[in-house]
Amino acid sequence: MDRCIVLVDAGYLLGAAASLLAGEPSRSRITVDHAALIQALRERAEAETERPLLRIYWFDGAPDRVPQPEHRRLRVMPRVTVRLGALTRSDGRWAQKGVDAAMHAELTELARNRACSDIVLVTGDGDLLPGMMAAKEHGVAVHLWAVQAADGDYNQSEDLVAEADERRVLDRAWITQAVRAKELTGVCAPPPAPRPEIAAILSAPLPDSALTAAAERTDEEAARSPAAAEHGAQERSAAPKGVPTPKDLAALRAPGAQAVQHPATATLRWSSDKGWVDRPGAAAEPPEIASMPTLAQLTTAEQRWADREEDITTVGGDPYEVGQVFARRWISRLGDQNHVQRLSTMYPRIPHRIDGELLRYAARFGLLAHKDDQIDEHDRYAIRAGFWREVDVPAAAEQHAPAAD
Repeated sequence: MDRCIVLVDAGYLLGAAASLLAGEPSRSRITVDHAALIQALRERAEAETERPLLRIYWFDGAPDRVPQPEHRRLRVMPRVTVRLGALTRSDGRWAQKGVDAAMHAELTELARNRACSDIVLVTGDGDLLPGMMAAKEHGVAVHLWAVQAADGDYNQSEDLVAEADERRVLDRAWITQAVRAKELTGVCAPPPAPRPEIAAILSAPLPDSALTAAAERTDEEAARSPAAAEHGAQERSAAPKGVPTPKDLAALRAPGAQAVQHPATATLRWSSDKGWVDRPGAAAEPPEIASMPTLAQLTTAEQRWADREEDITTVGGDPYEVGQVFARRWISRLGDQNHVQRLSTMYPRIPHRIDGELLRYAARFGLLAHKDDQIDEHDRYAIRAGFWREVDVPAAAEQHAPAAD
């Protein structure tokens, strides 16, 4: 039939583009406007083959073949079909498995069924040579496109180049229509705005009960070992005065410790709940905080469908952006906007239920996954920074709103 089809090896296209623009083949070094890239591929294919486009097949790898955010966006675009192979890690490097075989099978099947008159291949792998030859035997014209090599040499199999009916090079000017190199700034997200209450929290005095417990513990250590006491004294002298350590907090919760009422100024936020000295034992969050509704509780079935559509088509998956989107939805659906003011007073800590829901939402975009065998804490920081950025806007507006007459 008089129409064209484009088969894209995404690993080759984006890896070669990264080499050209960023100096290394890591796709993490580039940002891609997939909508613009698909449109550019369609326009160029139709112009060079002089045939209308039937479809673009996008072949890529994904961990456990689970679609990533970019794949979800691509597969809802018109005339785009996504085929996924496996993405495995070996010797510290990621490698695609099954992508070449899938491309070969699709190429030969399309040619055998006479689904098109022209096929455009964007790949460099010589494993597709048998498929290319089979397509030609079925009367299909095969166009081979290469990405301009960073060193000016070929980045495709020579046998593949020799067998193609037509060959074109996607040069730097064409690539940069939709692909940009990332600027390495070393900052994963804009930092949250300074909050004056944090300084007050960190400068809060240690409760007298904690100081007494620490002193008693020091006396016991001195009786057992003078050297240990001297070492403990050096550690305490190096620590900021008045800031309780985890040992101090543990002493307050030790069996038999005297129950005391901690003043509000004694609050200290560590990285976990164990650093809250104004919450005796394992007490729950304050009722007004624990009762805050989650996004799921505020979302109707119609909104849930619209949210999913937005996630697929417009949310890019940047950690900071993901936090903003979540917070924006939560705030817009709150019936009681006083919740925003209460939440603002908890900065930088997010209530348990809301924080858990936020991180589960982020996981849909492939964030918080194991990267180089470690949980990406930079993603966590950026997600929460984006969340607080959206929370602070209405909270600040409320605080500065003129009083009603």
